[in-house]
Amino acid sequence: MNNSAETIGFIGVGLMGHGIAKNLLLAGYPVYVLAHRNRAPIDDLLSKGAREVTSLADMARNTTVIHICAPGSPEVEAIVTELLPELRAGSVIIDCSTSDPNSTTRLAARLAEHGCHMADAPLGGTPVQAEAGQLSTMIGGTDEIFARIKPVVEAWAQSIVHMGENGAGHKMKLLNNFLSLGYAAMYSEALALAEKVGITTAQFDSVIRGSRMDCGFYQTFMGYALEGNRDAHKFTLKNALKDTSYLANMADGVQLANPIGGAVKNSFALAFAAGGDGPQDYVPHLVDYVMAQNGVKT
Repeated sequence: MNNSAETIGFIGVGLMGHGIAKNLLLAGYPVYVLAHRNRAPIDDLLSKGAREVTSLADMARNTTVIHICAPGSPEVEAIVTELLPELRAGSVIIDCSTSDPNSTTRLAARLAEHGCHMADAPLGGTPVQAEAGQLSTMIGGTDEIFARIKPVVEAWAQSIVHMGENGAGHKMKLLNNFLSLGYAAMYSEALALAEKVGITTAQFDSVIRGSRMDCGFYQTFMGYALEGNRDAHKFTLKNALKDTSYLANMADGVQLANPIGGAVKNSFALAFAAGGDGPQDYVPHLVDYVMAQNGVKT
């Protein structure tokens, strides 16, 4: 059992959050959870020893370190605004979402005015890795807060990198997602072009798999494109568009031209506008939209 004095709050026990909260419980931390729409993960965590609160105010009053896994910055800002009046002095908010770094630094300043702290700890990995406690995270926050939360984070992450001050973790996460989502856009166009010129997806894969162009992301992407597993990579097209939009904002903020980033964003924007806006429309499904836009029959 963990002997830490920290009491953990968790907001957002969805695809990634459930595994993180479960591993915090396994590490011996007291964990408080708050239901949103889906009770199944909440009930599972309660069966493992979590305690339920019915409001953000109650969450703030009962905990010292609160994790947030939310869709993006607007939701995180709304959650923090509601928590703030009831937060205990010295409490830490850990934002595990992929958020806008500018929003993160503003929230850190607001929390500091109330004697509280912020750490951005966006996630690298999949829901399967979250359940296994094998995520990676890149953390933004002061040295003092990083040292304080590291034992907590070690309950759910096997790779932890302190990137610097608040916002640095979210900046790195956007760069990471730029690479992965850029791969998705390129794979989708390459597969559409391959089919158009008479090379099947299976033939394409037989050359790329095991070559220098192969990687873990390629394999999960092809889990859908080749094998038809719609759940091979559960990251929505909606979130991909959000993240690439945040990346564009980050580049604009430092007057950096990022034409490739713009092209990647537009690939997801086209798929989103064509109907890929649902909760089960995942990144590997981009290939279907690119093929449809180009009249490719498979």
